[in-house]
Amino acid sequence: MLATLKRIVQEVNGAGDLAETLHIIVTRVKQAMKVDVCSVYLLDAAADEYVLMATDGLNPAAVGAVRLARGEGLISVVGETEEALNLDDAPTHARYHFVAETGESHYHGFLGVPIIHHRSVMGVLVVRQEDKRRFDEDELAFLLTVAAQLSGAIALAMVNGGIRSFNRQASGDGSRPIQGLAGAPGVAAGIALVIYPPTDLDAVPDRQATDIEAEIVSFRAALEAAREDIHALEAIMGEALTAEDQALFRAYSLMLASPGLERETIERIRAGNWAAGALRATIREHTRVFEAMEDPYLRERASDIRDIGLRILARLQQISSTRQQAFPPNTILVGEELTVSALAEVPLECLAGVVSVRGSTFSHVAILARSLGIPAVLGVSDLPVTHVDGTELIVDGYRGWIYVSPAATVRAEYERLISDEKQLTQGLEELRDLPAVTTDGVHVPLYANAGLISDVVPSLRQGAEGIGLYRTEFPFMIRSQFPGEEEQRRVYRQVLEAFSPRPVTIRTLDIGGDKMLPYFPIHEPNPFLGWRGIRISLDHPELFLIQLRAIMRADIGLNNARLLLPMISTVSEVEASLRLLRRVHQELLEEEPEVRLPPIGVMVEVPSAVYMIEALARRVDYLSIGSNDLTQYMLAVDRNNSRVAGLYDALNPAVLRALAQAISGAQRCGRPIGVCGEMAGDPAAVILLLGMGVSNLSASVASLPRIKRVIRSFALAQARDILDQALVMDDAGEIRAYLASVLETAGLGGLVRVGQ
Repeated sequence: MLATLKRIVQEVNGAGDLAETLHIIVTRVKQAMKVDVCSVYLLDAAADEYVLMATDGLNPAAVGAVRLARGEGLISVVGETEEALNLDDAPTHARYHFVAETGESHYHGFLGVPIIHHRSVMGVLVVRQEDKRRFDEDELAFLLTVAAQLSGAIALAMVNGGIRSFNRQASGDGSRPIQGLAGAPGVAAGIALVIYPPTDLDAVPDRQATDIEAEIVSFRAALEAAREDIHALEAIMGEALTAEDQALFRAYSLMLASPGLERETIERIRAGNWAAGALRATIREHTRVFEAMEDPYLRERASDIRDIGLRILARLQQISSTRQQAFPPNTILVGEELTVSALAEVPLECLAGVVSVRGSTFSHVAILARSLGIPAVLGVSDLPVTHVDGTELIVDGYRGWIYVSPAATVRAEYERLISDEKQLTQGLEELRDLPAVTTDGVHVPLYANAGLISDVVPSLRQGAEGIGLYRTEFPFMIRSQFPGEEEQRRVYRQVLEAFSPRPVTIRTLDIGGDKMLPYFPIHEPNPFLGWRGIRISLDHPELFLIQLRAIMRADIGLNNARLLLPMISTVSEVEASLRLLRRVHQELLEEEPEVRLPPIGVMVEVPSAVYMIEALARRVDYLSIGSNDLTQYMLAVDRNNSRVAGLYDALNPAVLRALAQAISGAQRCGRPIGVCGEMAGDPAAVILLLGMGVSNLSASVASLPRIKRVIRSFALAQARDILDQALVMDDAGEIRAYLASVLETAGLGGLVRVGQ
């Protein structure tokens, strides 16, 4: 049944709303399994009821009307146990509940499987048979596979425009958040503006047409241009084509001439959708018809339909490219996979929030959003991007939540939070010129993380005492080839001059993992355990030496540069790097007598570095803990994977104990050790880091005032006592709740998101 399953998945992925999604499932499953009934019940969590949402075989009038209280009937048994229920005579089961409205009285065979998404039961998929029969193992396996494969599609359909009527009836439209990954802290409310890549038909959003007649004119012009393209291609290649190949062009011409394609698209435009969205819907419908066909040759024609759609879309985009993109106030930028350039195109005064279906807390878009102080949520795999353009959104960058068309109660709560945030920010401005000193007089330098020249001014404005992490990969990423030595020197010099005489910690090139260069592709099955960071630099000394020369030359006369080596996992990597550094220094001395060998540090990001901390510390001048990667490797959690995002927590006891061990090891060797990951920007975590005796902290610019407030509110002895209490706890949630209460008692509850 693999081919059948594949066709069902393809059809469901092309469905426009929840009703269509569920109709496809019940119809196709009934046909494939040759049963008398197939139904889907969805859980209305607010009402605590399972609702019959689709059926093929029961009374159609019962759809939406039949509701079973949680705990009632066999559907609830499946939901409670979270496993399949296979009965040869359902009415004899002790939990059987007869519902007259469905017309189910003469059905005996019953097989129900849970629909589970992100560990939560969303509903139950059921097949029924008149005969008394127990379904065999293959049938059970097929139904389980269907439910597992389609749970994500159902979740997606439940939050798009087609499910809003159900949401209003069930739990209030927009009262439930869509979960993603917290990308940049903060809360924002605004209107979604969907950005989609050119010639990606599936990514085209629905958008209200402002001028229907103009949209129709554009579509007809694009359709005619696509027809001319095909005729031109046929003429150019005609002599080189066989009769069979020429038939393909004729088939394309016939498709483009199809009155149905033009008529249906125009009908959708007249119904209010813009030309690109109407085209996408029409092509998707025609494609599904072909994909559902049994004949393999005809099924393959679905790809031809998609190709036709792309050709028309490309022409349509050319026609509309002259129109200026409007960015309304409080724009929430939304996309399947947003890029730094897409973010940069929006005027900052208009940009309120950022939402991306793909990406992670540590993607470059998230890093840029944090630098700009723009709330961001990424990895929102359940967001129906094509249906939210122009829709009101709330972005909760603390929890990684998105609300689509929020309910009035939700909107009111977040408006209060946004107001509180503004007041808090204004209150923190008074700290800008004050030192980060504990109540017992210990100075803990606060540095800023940076990656762009544009980060410099905000960092200075927020009172940063230097740059604790300058990511050199950004200048590499925005170019089409490796930047040369002089080009790099100019970039580094700008940053060093801006902060002189304050220190600037320049991390050498850290690519690999989720940071790729377009001109230096790295294809690996497990990139985070692969070729990245210092491993690439040592394998390509011709690139590494250029960067080292550029940094040392940029530092001449300023003497505020510090070098940081990323992804160190062995002592031999440090020694190999030091040999190259000393070589560059000696060579430059012959040209520039004033050049100096800057202080050298290593990043503690992998468990091996924690356990080798003293051996590493003896060879370098300082150390810096990269808490993001260290947490990922300690917990074996891919930080970019939204499916396991809930397991990623820097306050996990194992991570805290590793941090404490690394810091104490560095202290025994007399080496300063700081933290430059996201943990350094978490007010709750900072208390523990103070207790551990961290030498300095480096965080995003937006986090600096909050962190300074925490440092100035506690004594070191007090922080040590809090740390001792936290280290005996066995759960990250318990630790976080404890720290929240500590902040609340200190009058700093506003620094942490309520309920986080």
